[in-house]
Amino acid sequence: SFRFSTDPELVAKVTDVVGLYLNPPENAVVLCVDEKSQIQALDRTAPILAMQPGLIERRSHDYVRHGTSTLFAALEIATGQVTAGCKPRHRHQEFMAFLKQVARAHPDIGDGAEFHLLMDTYAAHKHAAAKAWLAANPRVIVHFTPTHASWMNMVEVWFSIIERQAIHRGTYRSVKDLNAKIRAFIDGWNDRSHPFTWTKTA
Repeated sequence: SFRFSTDPELVAKVTDVVGLYLNPPENAVVLCVDEKSQIQALDRTAPILAMQPGLIERRSHDYVRHGTSTLFAALEIATGQVTAGCKPRHRHQEFMAFLKQVARAHPDIGDGAEFHLLMDTYAAHKHAAAKAWLAANPRVIVHFTPTHASWMNMVEVWFSIIERQAIHRGTYRSVKDLNAKIRAFIDGWNDRSHPFTWTKTA
């Protein structure tokens, strides 16, 4: 369901985010960052019966849950390329490890280029460790979406795609199996990536 944001800085934040989408700074990289948490590694108790002429795919209603994974992702708005990592938990430690992974994937960070990270106000994103890392990397500029406005973060579009195309209908014997299938989808996505086009003005 849709929930209207009550953020007191709603107008300023919407203007800032939409400005990044419609008119990104020159010679800068804009990355939409978020986490998809609690992805369940579900395995059916009986094998799935594939589609046949006149029959839909059939699966048992019950399942075995082998654990969960959290997918951290950074979508580059200019190219649609995704930097991602699967982590066992959803804390500031995992977020910091992911920030460092993003920095390795974009070696220009700290080398003169400007990077704009768009993210929500989840506690891990505002943790003291994250603030210290950002202070040590002044060319990384953070833009926060308004509260209850995850729809403003374009990485959510990509999360919807991976959910529908790779995660939802899968069966996984372990978290390792789930993570391997997520990574395979990401590799395939990056081979054929395309940017999403934001059209609405602020």
